Amino acid sequence: MSKRDFYDVLGVSKGASSDEIKKGYRKKAKELHPDRNSDNPEAESQFKEANEAYEILKDAEKKAAYDRFGHAAFEGGMGGGGQRPGQGYGGGDFSSAFSDVFDDLFGDFMGGQRGGGGRRAARGADLRYNLRITMEDAYSGLQKTINVPTAVACSDCDGNGAEGGAEPSTCPTCSGMGKVRAQQGFFTVERTCPTCSGLGQIIKNPCKSCGGQGRVERDRALNVNIPAGVETGTRIRLAGEGEAGMRGGPPGDLYIFVEVQAHELFERDGTNLYCRVPVSMSKAALGGAIEVPTIDGGRGRVQIPAGSQSGRQMRLRSKGMPALRGGGTGDMFIELAVETPVNLTSRQKELLKEFEDLSEDNNPESHSFFSSVKSFWDGMKG
Repeated sequence: MSKRDFYDVLGVSKGASSDEIKKGYRKKAKELHPDRNSDNPEAESQFKEANEAYEILKDAEKKAAYDRFGHAAFEGGMGGGGQRPGQGYGGGDFSSAFSDVFDDLFGDFMGGQRGGGGRRAARGADLRYNLRITMEDAYSGLQKTINVPTAVACSDCDGNGAEGGAEPSTCPTCSGMGKVRAQQGFFTVERTCPTCSGLGQIIKNPCKSCGGQGRVERDRALNVNIPAGVETGTRIRLAGEGEAGMRGGPPGDLYIFVEVQAHELFERDGTNLYCRVPVSMSKAALGGAIEVPTIDGGRGRVQIPAGSQSGRQMRLRSKGMPALRGGGTGDMFIELAVETPVNLTSRQKELLKEFEDLSEDNNPESHSFFSSVKSFWDGMKG
């Protein structure tokens, strides 16, 4: 079977430039990659054909030989190299052809940087800020100014690291790729360029203010909006407010982790609040209304039924915490704590004694029980 013209394989004209050839191969590689064409049995052979064509046309000497002699330039020892298993014409291989456009195909996904005309500067790191607020602030929400120590773009060099803001030059070692390749047998080993540390650019005259980093350490004041309903563990993301990138790279993000301080009166469970309220013995026995504080700074009124015991809960609806993402407001639960009076006056003691006697007269069974208990203890003493 005769071979197709390499220019036709890549979909470019015979006078195409190296950039046009690379663009054509990149397009074909995306279209024909076997992982994207599992239902097309011809895709793999067409993909190999595109690799073979690019391996020849990307090289200036091989391209000149192909333009002059066609496929015959690489057959029968003409033009040198022959083929080894897994290779295209002229001793090239699949990995060397495909790796030229690997960054273009997957660079964004991997967080990498493209070669050819300079690599993208590295993105800045994300930052974390721990913020403590009161429960009242969590109820109402607030605007707060925070100071964040971080790396910001150097104003003297506009963030590119060169003195006077001059443009960095392309690294001569890696030609701006940020990486170098070495052939070891059948394998091609790729390493970070030792000259530019993978940035693809070098600075001949580094900025004196930032030492060529393109950023300096500063404290930044930021206005933060804390929404109502936050609770401990809530995370707020501020895009682009993190550490500045190296040499003009994009900044990272700032993550604010909220911690709500414990309250002296209220305990929180989701959107509901719980409060323990002391009640006098007489109020618990007779019943009546009491006032209790609420988280919004106001007061709520609760009606206590006569004969209420310690531990009884009363509910004030919609007096709890607001839901963070809408959905209404929780309730406030009041737990009664009946107090025993202390430091009684003589008159109060007389009244309580009279109350006790009347209680025994009104409840003979209770009087009989306590009399039996008293007789038992007197017998134990004797």
